[in-house]
Amino acid sequence: MKAFSLIASILVFTSFNGFAQNETEYNPEAKLLELGIELSEPSAPMANYVNAVRTGNLIFLAGKGPTKPDGENITGKLGKDLTIEEGYEAARITGINQISVLKMELGDLKKVKRIVKVRGMVNAVPDFTDQPKVINGYSDLMVAVFGERGKHARAAVGMGSLPGNIAVEVEMIVEVED
Repeated sequence: MKAFSLIASILVFTSFNGFAQNETEYNPEAKLLELGIELSEPSAPMANYVNAVRTGNLIFLAGKGPTKPDGENITGKLGKDLTIEEGYEAARITGINQISVLKMELGDLKKVKRIVKVRGMVNAVPDFTDQPKVINGYSDLMVAVFGERGKHARAAVGMGSLPGNIAVEVEMIVEVED
């Protein structure tokens, strides 16, 4: 019985200590610097809505697209105008744009507790079936920046068109500290 108690104590201490160590290492903004990613001023909404709405400890981010730092959008249909790799990059840029919105809303990205849900929409020809490979550009970025907290539930769907013929649009739900 003493051996079991000792092993249980070691496991609890190791788990707690590991959690505390991960908490002190959690720094999404340092990770952005390490990845060479610069955040920008979020673009203004295109119509009568806002970039984000916070209710309680959740932030709902409106759909954003792949606006590059020069202000140009990545446009075109996957399966016709763009390759999967180009779509992946468009989704990644969209992720950077969404992180910019989060930064503006929160001030400090350490307040992100979890990326909860991502809905990725891919502008594609009807027979294109690799939407998940495209939206992986977004999801991979969330995990690279937020670590385990960046893993999320997700939908990746095809659309017949998107506003301004953008290649992808992604919306997101994020849990934040109170």
